[in-house]
Amino acid sequence: MDDLRRTNSSDTHSASPSATLRSTLAPTTGAGKISLPYTTDPPSPANPPQQKVWLIFGATGHMGRSVTKAALGHNDIVAAVGQSFVDDLMSVRKWHDIPERYLGLLCDVRIRSSVASVIEQTMKKFGRVDIIANCSGYGVIGACEDQDEHEIRNQFETNFMGTLNIIQLSLPYFRRRQDGRYLIFSSTSGALGVPGLGPYCATKYAVEGLVESMLYEVDPFNIKLTLVEPSHLRRDDIDIFPPPQQNPPSATATTTNGERQQQQQQQQQQQQQQQQQQQQQQQNQMQNKLALFGHFKVARPSSPYATKDAPAAHAQRTLQWMGANQPTSVVKAAELVWQLGHCRYPPLRLLLGTFAVESIRDRLKSVIEEIEDWKHLSFPPLEGFEEKEDGDEKDEGEGEGDGDGDGDGDGDGDGDCEERDERDEHDGHDDQGGGEGDIERMRDDDPPEGDKKGSSRNDNPAVETLEGRGGRRKGEGEGEGGGVGRVQIKLESEMDVDD
Repeated sequence: MDDLRRTNSSDTHSASPSATLRSTLAPTTGAGKISLPYTTDPPSPANPPQQKVWLIFGATGHMGRSVTKAALGHNDIVAAVGQSFVDDLMSVRKWHDIPERYLGLLCDVRIRSSVASVIEQTMKKFGRVDIIANCSGYGVIGACEDQDEHEIRNQFETNFMGTLNIIQLSLPYFRRRQDGRYLIFSSTSGALGVPGLGPYCATKYAVEGLVESMLYEVDPFNIKLTLVEPSHLRRDDIDIFPPPQQNPPSATATTTNGERQQQQQQQQQQQQQQQQQQQQQQQNQMQNKLALFGHFKVARPSSPYATKDAPAAHAQRTLQWMGANQPTSVVKAAELVWQLGHCRYPPLRLLLGTFAVESIRDRLKSVIEEIEDWKHLSFPPLEGFEEKEDGDEKDEGEGEGDGDGDGDGDGDGDGDCEERDERDEHDGHDDQGGGEGDIERMRDDDPPEGDKKGSSRNDNPAVETLEGRGGRRKGEGEGEGGGVGRVQIKLESEMDVDD
C-alpha cells in the first residue's frame, strides 16, 4: 500500500504495466492528505486497511466513477455497476484493465431480479462482498405541479425502491456473515426542501428515514450503514477512465494486425454510439423529451412558473450560476468515502463539503427556533379528558367521588373531628360547614375501630391520615358530593435525617 501511494511519475517509466495503471488510479491533487476524524478510527499505520470487495451501484455517474477509481487506487476489488438502459456492457468492462480486481456489470435498480443477478455475479467472481455503495440517483427539476405522475414515480422507483431492493437482497448475506457495510448516497436535499426539486427531495427524505430505522435493526448483526451527503461536486477527475494500454508493435505483421484491431474497435465504437443514440431518443420520447441539465432533467415550466424569478426555478438557477465552479472536489470526496469503507466506527451521516455542513446546520437551527417559538401552545383537551388547572386542586366541584376514601361524603362540608392527641384538641369535634378535614392520628396503643362508613383505617403507626373535603388531590372519594380523600404523610420522627 505504501509503495502504491508513493508511486510518482519517475517510477512509472520503469514500472510494469500493472504498476503503471495503479499509479494512475491512486488519489491525486492532495486527496491523500485529508482524513476522517480519529473517532472513526480511519485507515492508518495503527489500523492498516485490509483489501475489501466493493459493489458499487450507479458507477457510471460522476460520484460512482470517482469512488470506483479511489477504491482501485487503494488496491481494493471493485464490481462497478452501470445502468442497463443507458450504458454498454462491453464499454463498462473496459473501463479498467484489471481483470483480477475489476468487474463491469449492468443493472436496473428498479428491478429486483436485475439487482439479484448483479450480487450473484459479484459473489461468483470474487467470492465475497464487503461494502455495498449505492450511488444511483435520478431527479427532475421543475415545480411539483409541472411534474407528471410518470416522472414522480420514476424518481421514487429509482432513488427509494432501488435502495430498498439493494438492501433487502444483500442483507441476508451480510446477516449470515455477521459483517457488512452499506454506503448510501443521499443528498442535502434529504435534509431540507429545495424549490424545484420537490419529488426528488421527497425520495431523499424517504431514504434517510429508511436508513435511520434500519440502523438499529441491523446493529446486532454487526452491519453498518452510513448516509453520504455530498454538496455541489466539482468535476476535477478528468482522467477518470485511463486509456487501455497497448504493447508497442515489434514487427510489420504485428503492426498490420494492430491496425486491423483499431479499425474493428472503431467500427464497434460507432455501432455502440448509434445504439446509444437510438436508446437516448427512445428514452426522450418516453419521458416527454426532458432536457438534460447536469445530472438532472428539466421539465418544461407551465405559465405560472415560467417567470425568471419563480421560486420553482431556484434549483436550475443555482446550477446555472455555479456552472463548473462547484466548491467541493469530487476526488477528495471519493477519498473520504474510501476511508469510510475501511474505518472501524463509521458515522450515520457523512457530510461532504462546506455547503452541505452549513445548509444542514441552518436547517436544524431553524427547526429548533421554530420549536421554541411554538412550544408554549396549549391544545384543547380531547372529549372525555378535562385539563385541571392548578387552582382546582383544593376546589373540586360537586360530584360523586370514585375513590376508596371513607366518610360522610354528603356534600355539606361537615366532618367528625376526633383528636386522639391532647396537644391538638383545640380543633374541636364538630365543625359545621367549615370544610376542614378530619384528622386522626393512629398510634399503637389506640388501634382503629374497623372498617365502616365515616371512619378511616390505617395500620401504619408512623402514618397519620388526613381526611376531609377536597378528594381531588388524590382522586379518591366516596359518596355523593365532595368525596373524602386520603393523604398519607410520614411523621417527622420516622423520617431519615442524615442531613
